[in-house]
Amino acid sequence: MIQKFIGVIIEESLENKNVLKKVKILKTKVEKVTEKHRTPWIKQWTLHTVEIQENQVDEVANELCKSLDSQHNHWYADFKNNSVHYIIFSNKLFKIDRCRKEQCLEAAKYGISLGIPDYQLTFCPNIIKWKR
Repeated sequence: MIQKFIGVIIEESLENKNVLKKVKILKTKVEKVTEKHRTPWIKQWTLHTVEIQENQVDEVANELCKSLDSQHNHWYADFKNNSVHYIIFSNKLFKIDRCRKEQCLEAAKYGISLGIPDYQLTFCPNIIKWKR
C-alpha cells in the first residue's frame, strides 16, 4: 500500500520555489509576520500543507534541502507518514524512524543550533525539556 506524506512548506523559506510544483498543495494559510516569528526580513508566512507521494518523497526532500533559504538558515520543512518523518533544513536532511525518539531529538538539537526558536520545532514534542 502506498503511503502519502503530509507536511508543511513555508513558501517564503524557499530560494527556489520550483519544488512546490512537485507536491500537491492541500491548503494554504497566510500569517502576518510578528516579532514572535523572528523573521523580520519578510512580511508574511505562506504555509502550504502538502501531500507527497511515497515514490517522490526522497526527490522532494533532497530538492527542498537545496532550495531552503541559505542566507537565513532559520527554516525547515517537514512531512511524514505513519512510519517515517522527513525534517529538512538548508543542506541537512533528517529521515527519522517515528518509533525512535532519539532521532527526533537529534534533528531538534540541530534546529536549535541554527537559532530556530524551540517553540517552532513542532515536529519534536517536549523539546523545551531536552534543550536544558
